[in-house]
Amino acid sequence: MAVKTIEKAKKLNKRKLRSKRKAVGTAEKPRMFVSKSLKHIYVQLIDDVAGKTLATVSDLTPDVRSQVGEKDKKTEVATKVGNVIAEVAKQKGIEEIVFDRGGFRYHGRVKALAEGARKGGLRF
Repeated sequence: MAVKTIEKAKKLNKRKLRSKRKAVGTAEKPRMFVSKSLKHIYVQLIDDVAGKTLATVSDLTPDVRSQVGEKDKKTEVATKVGNVIAEVAKQKGIEEIVFDRGGFRYHGRVKALAEGARKGGLRF
């Protein structure tokens, strides 16, 4: 790996750990953790006190796959993932969450996912 790539990875990891220290989820108000790759976006609702994942949704989930078209852009897909995670959270009785962007900037797909979750009824 190039030195520049290693430095970027170190900075991302540092931001990720800093944001995780500040955002702690409980059963009533879980932490919504966002992770992404170049092609896909994933989101989890985590209860840090019990150490359990309450719900997981990604663009590979069948619920989201049925809503996504071939020509949809990544930000549009992220918005749909946000809507689906809001629906899943409502079914589990969760209305309020702590948002953990996983070290990524609040921009682009991460922002679209957050806005989709807000439109779905989640409060941050």
